[in-house]
Amino acid sequence: MMKHFEFWFDFGSPAAYLAWTQIPAIEAATGAQAIWRPMLLGGVFQATGNQSPAAVAAKGRYIFTDFDRFARRYGVPLRRNPHFPIHTLLPMRGAVGLQRAQPERLADYCRAMFQAIWVDGRNLNEPAEVGAVLAAAGFDPQALLALANHPDTKQALKDATDEAVRRGVFGAPTFFVGEQMFWGQDRIDFLKEALQ
Repeated sequence: MMKHFEFWFDFGSPAAYLAWTQIPAIEAATGAQAIWRPMLLGGVFQATGNQSPAAVAAKGRYIFTDFDRFARRYGVPLRRNPHFPIHTLLPMRGAVGLQRAQPERLADYCRAMFQAIWVDGRNLNEPAEVGAVLAAAGFDPQALLALANHPDTKQALKDATDEAVRRGVFGAPTFFVGEQMFWGQDRIDFLKEALQ
């Protein structure tokens, strides 16, 4: 029976981006398959009383230095987005909508969104920028934006976010192996141990 782990994420989190870059290596090392779980981090913060590390000036400065260290360790690009924080409601609705309608395209979509924010420094607070990124990645922006704004998609993202909170999620990324929870991209070694 194939082993699985859940990857709860929001594109606006640099830690989720770093974790995303490691998903193929985690799968290769453990023989487990990722289950992609998009959620709205802002909704999680609101429900749990948590906040972005960037909301505390000293912690925000430190955390990006630490993220740079991990990016070097992983050998991946990371650029602090000049438009941070990114309001990710529209991109996360797009992820949920696409996962429901065309799950085979979700990986391409995630690659486009994570790269746009954390490599290219794009301003995805602007719907027109989201559309331009989608078009460049081979998506039909109008169709995907319509899907993202469909009431069923909006409800699906709300339901996913509520589920995350019920299960104890308070930040991104969060991994689950069964009911074991691992928060943060810096907990990948523990995640691998749980899968082996």
